[in-house]
Amino acid sequence: MHRTILHLSQALALLALAASALLAEELKYQRAPAEVRAVLDAPATPTISLSPTRDRLVVVQAVRYPPLADLAEPSLGLAGFRVNPVNNGPSRPPRYVSLTLKPLPEGRERRIQVSANSKIGFPEWSPDGKQFAFARFAQTAVELWVADATSGAAKKLKSIALNGAFGDPFAWMPDSQTILCKLLPDKRGKPPGTPRVPAGPVTQESSGHSSIVRTYQDLLDNPFEEAQFDFYATSQLALVNTRTEKVTPVGAPAIFSSVDASPDGEHILVERIARPYSYLLPMSGFPKRVEVWSKAGKLELKLADLPEQGELPPGGVATGPRKYHWRPTATATLVWVEALDGGDPKKKVAHRDRVVTLRAPFTGAREELALTEHRFSALSWGEKGFVALLRDYQSSKKWSRTFLINPDNPSEAPKLLWSRSTQDRYSDPGAPLMKNLATGQRAMRVQDNALFLVGLGASAEGERPFLDRFDLGTMQAERLFQCDAESYESVIALVKDDASLFITRHESPTEPPNYFIRTPHNVAKIALTKFPDPAPQLRAIKKQLMTYEREDGVQLSATLYLPPDYQPGTALPTVLWAYPREFNDADTAGQIAGSTNRFTILSGTSHLFFALHGYAVIDGATMPVVGDPKKANDTYLEQIVASAKAAVQEAVKLGVTDEHRVGVMGHSYGAFMTANLLAHSELFRAGVARSGAYNRTLTPFGFQNETRTLWQAPDMYLKNSAFLSADKIKEPLLLIHGEADNNPGTFPLQSERMFQAVKGNGGTVRFVLLPHESHAYEARESVEHVIWEMFHWFDRYVKNAGEPKGSAASEK
Repeated sequence: MHRTILHLSQALALLALAASALLAEELKYQRAPAEVRAVLDAPATPTISLSPTRDRLVVVQAVRYPPLADLAEPSLGLAGFRVNPVNNGPSRPPRYVSLTLKPLPEGRERRIQVSANSKIGFPEWSPDGKQFAFARFAQTAVELWVADATSGAAKKLKSIALNGAFGDPFAWMPDSQTILCKLLPDKRGKPPGTPRVPAGPVTQESSGHSSIVRTYQDLLDNPFEEAQFDFYATSQLALVNTRTEKVTPVGAPAIFSSVDASPDGEHILVERIARPYSYLLPMSGFPKRVEVWSKAGKLELKLADLPEQGELPPGGVATGPRKYHWRPTATATLVWVEALDGGDPKKKVAHRDRVVTLRAPFTGAREELALTEHRFSALSWGEKGFVALLRDYQSSKKWSRTFLINPDNPSEAPKLLWSRSTQDRYSDPGAPLMKNLATGQRAMRVQDNALFLVGLGASAEGERPFLDRFDLGTMQAERLFQCDAESYESVIALVKDDASLFITRHESPTEPPNYFIRTPHNVAKIALTKFPDPAPQLRAIKKQLMTYEREDGVQLSATLYLPPDYQPGTALPTVLWAYPREFNDADTAGQIAGSTNRFTILSGTSHLFFALHGYAVIDGATMPVVGDPKKANDTYLEQIVASAKAAVQEAVKLGVTDEHRVGVMGHSYGAFMTANLLAHSELFRAGVARSGAYNRTLTPFGFQNETRTLWQAPDMYLKNSAFLSADKIKEPLLLIHGEADNNPGTFPLQSERMFQAVKGNGGTVRFVLLPHESHAYEARESVEHVIWEMFHWFDRYVKNAGEPKGSAASEK
């Protein structure tokens, strides 16, 4: 008896040891399968930066996945920004690692020599195209580098420490020799020390006005964080000569949210942050002082003192000047927009906004350039003074109108060019091609009284990008180029001003993206780059467009991906991936987006990796929520369930999907969808929800395009909150979230509470919290682990699930 008890205790100890080892192994980062790692190892396809003179370009190479150690670098969340306190740069700097200079159309490539293992920013060209500058994010400083565009020789500008944490840290001046920089102030001392004992309680007070505020992250919380914000955000403006490296301070140090030199280089438009700081808004909502300085730092114009932006009417805008900028085709003319309705869209007025101009020396009369019936949306300046496009927008109808105006003669009546729903892809006329002016400003190309428009060319057959010449006299468009039906090719820039020669980016299902110089009407093209296929094994993946109809008649679509070894007629386990979007009407909701002619490359934690793991993937299944924007979400659940049902039925009809082995996935708003589909339908065996928000009472002032508050539409908020339907989720749910998620509304708390709700109601649920990760997952360790989690979850509960309970097969 004693020996039996001893053997039993030894067995139990061995079991406990094995369980402990298993738990310890599970707590480690897991590796993705070898076939996935081979794809993740593939280099990122480079991008290009074309010089203003269009005679050379820089090939920019990035690294896809930083190590987790990079994400674990010190980080401070201040006023909506994340700062690396060691180098005063962003906590997540750009991941560009190399630059290569290439003359056009052919010539010897030159690698730009920078310090080893560098993290660098995207190159910025001087207005004359003879130099380009870039930031290097070193361990203890953000450096400024300049490279010669002929020789490729690069140098670090000595004694320059950029403040790279809050917006763009530098910009070229019009003379192409000087750079306007935001520098760390001299003798700024040490950062504020953490107080052991607070000076007092943290208090906030409301003035009694309604204030619609989103749920932002990384906000200021107390006086100590205010002091940190002052320390890390304060910059000294300075003009730095790239040849002599002379540094000339401009004005006093301040927190600059934006700085912009006038086209003649004699004035600087500055936007400075002012106190008191908000604990409810990021820096963009703080009080601001908008001023014009001379390039010596002398105050020339006080344009506006703007209050905190927290107490705006729903859907409204701030009063006072906004959208301020320089007119690019004038030496120094300031332009801004003012609300004529007090910023309140509910007020009945003849005109919502007006556009105002003021010329240097800024002491004369302010001139009214234009009025808009609806809310001002955009103003695009032509390179010729008599051309500009003015756009207004009616949010209640999602309707945009574009007018041709003559800035040189404001009394000339505007001409309506386009009036269309912003959701109507098929009627999109395209966007004007821009050019860099000699001053460094950008304006629309105008050639012989015509604009050049580029667009996606969306149609029922998919996207076919185009280039049009739009005559401003006849108001007619002439098609110069359109992508063929077997590839995906879009115009990047013009080489010749008359569009007789231009640069395109071309790809196809079998050809990786590369850049070409070509002529109109597909006559000829010359390869500028020859980037190889980074993952040839993916070419065997099959994809096709699925079109089908929802039970209420709304047309839907998706792209179907099948494994490389797929045998026709085989019903596979299937993953459905989607992201719901709101539409005013069924016609626009049913339009086709995207193209099956794109080059397939898998990256990050893409759901498309399931195609390498024996699954069919229904990608981008359209989930339109159709109806009046004021109440479309009242039927959100019914519409997403109907859309998901139609997608699954179509895949089953095609013979590629086993209807009893389908899982659903989504990220962010797609995660919200996923949890609701599990709660309110019986279509899926399991789900994966990443970085989602499930309790809509925690986003009480709206979500996505929903403008009603929780108190205005309580039934809708409660009905659509998957958290409140956790007791209905009977299928296994995998929740994944980054512990440092800074996306508005998707606090990690959302997934934590959702896990507890499903668990507490007896559901099968797993929650994975990724250290140091934000809304999207970046580190190589995190990427592989997430793929491992998704594969294991769906292999267990979808691929190998067998027949569902209650089916004829399972009863047998």
